[in-house]
Amino acid sequence: MAKQPESDSFLDIFSRFGRDLKLPKVDVQAILDHHRKNLEALEKSARASAAGASSVLSRQHEMVQEALGEITRMAQNYQAPGNPQELMSRQVDFARKSFETTLKNAGEVADLVRKSGTESIEILRDRIKDAMAEIRAGYDGK
Repeated sequence: MAKQPESDSFLDIFSRFGRDLKLPKVDVQAILDHHRKNLEALEKSARASAAGASSVLSRQHEMVQEALGEITRMAQNYQAPGNPQELMSRQVDFARKSFETTLKNAGEVADLVRKSGTESIEILRDRIKDAMAEIRAGYDGK
C-alpha cells in the first residue's frame, strides 16, 4: 500500500491560497505593534482615570474631616446666648459658612474630576491621531 503524503495544515493551505491569489503580504508585526500601542494607550488612560478618582476620594475625605472639625469646634464653643437674636445670628452665620464651604468644595471636586477626565481623554485622542497617521503611512507606502 502506498504511503499517503502528509496533509497540509490549515495555515499552509491558507498561505498557498493567498499566494495563488496574489494577495498583498500582511505585515503581522506591524498589526501587532499597532494593537499593542492601542492597548498601552488604554492602560495609560485607565491609570490616569484611577489616579483622578483616587485624588477625588482623598480630597472628599479631607473635606469631610474639615467639616466635622468645624462642627466640633462650634459645638465646643457653643454657649447658650441670653437672647434669641444672638442665637439666630450664630445659626445664620454657621449656615452661611457651611454653604460657602460646600460651594467651594463642590467646585474643587468638579475641577479634579474635569482634570482627570481631560487627561484620560487626551491620552486616547493622541493615540487615535497616531493610529490614523500609521494607517495613512501604510497606504502611502504601498
